[in-house]
Amino acid sequence: MIKKNLIRVFYFYRDGFREMTWGRVLWAIILIKLFVMFFVLKLFFFPSFLKGKTEAEKQDYVGLELTNRMAE
Repeated sequence: MIKKNLIRVFYFYRDGFREMTWGRVLWAIILIKLFVMFFVLKLFFFPSFLKGKTEAEKQDYVGLELTNRMAE
């Protein structure tokens, strides 16, 4: 029963995406925006502070940051 419903849902979405005209363009725009937000912006605005540190150094850094921010 559940398997039949999942197959029907799959066919519903598959057929819907085949019939789209502007939908494909909009999905392409959405995917490009997600790529920019998660990959490009991460490279420039969110540097990795913990890269190349040992596990103990990472734990110390995170612990200090949490206590310092809580004290502010």
